[in-house]
Amino acid sequence: MSLRKHKFMSNLNILVVEDEEAIREMLIMALGQNQLNVTAVASAEEALKTLADKTMDLLVLDWMLPGISGVELARRLKNDPHYKQLPIILLTARGEEADKIRGLEIGADDYMTKPFSPKELVARIKAVMRRSGKLNESGQISVDSIVLDPEQHRLSIDGKTLEISPTEFKLMQFFMSNPDKVYSRTHLLDQVWGRSVYIEERTVDVHIRRLRKILAEYGREDLIQTVRGFGYRFSITG
Repeated sequence: MSLRKHKFMSNLNILVVEDEEAIREMLIMALGQNQLNVTAVASAEEALKTLADKTMDLLVLDWMLPGISGVELARRLKNDPHYKQLPIILLTARGEEADKIRGLEIGADDYMTKPFSPKELVARIKAVMRRSGKLNESGQISVDSIVLDPEQHRLSIDGKTLEISPTEFKLMQFFMSNPDKVYSRTHLLDQVWGRSVYIEERTVDVHIRRLRKILAEYGREDLIQTVRGFGYRFSITG
């Protein structure tokens, strides 16, 4: 595995929802060995709590779960504006064509029938992420002529490199990786600064103002929007 590919994979946060412990542990090991950041839970209810607390790039979801089924969870997420862009790969022992069609019709991005090869699952995760356009093989993120390169730690607009602090780079990386979602100041502190560091919420406002000032030089300051009473959103839809 090349260094470039390794960096691409390590950027991804995967949520596994699987009630069978043996399969869940196998997925944790197999995906972790491929440098994916894995969080695993056993139910749809736990998955919803995890999604509310942490940003995920892709969901690996078992069809048959206790309580809320996996297919019902997928349907709910795809109908929720906050999660409809979250890629979902369904895992199931149901191999009939009608079941596959149902899974895809509710919005699942891919479908795998048990038993399956962990290598194939990793390949499908990469394919889904490429199709989503969220990340390319170099790890670069591109939005509205803004290109963020994590490997080179460079942010550019229209080909011109911006002078930006490490913290603002991380904040911009989070925003560009999660467009059109509203985040509270507390959530941004957790995701960008980390939960182990105590920083006042107004610090977020200071860095947001600095980012807007930088973006304003290129007419892009409106990309970062204030949502009164809640927090901020990086909007690419206007």
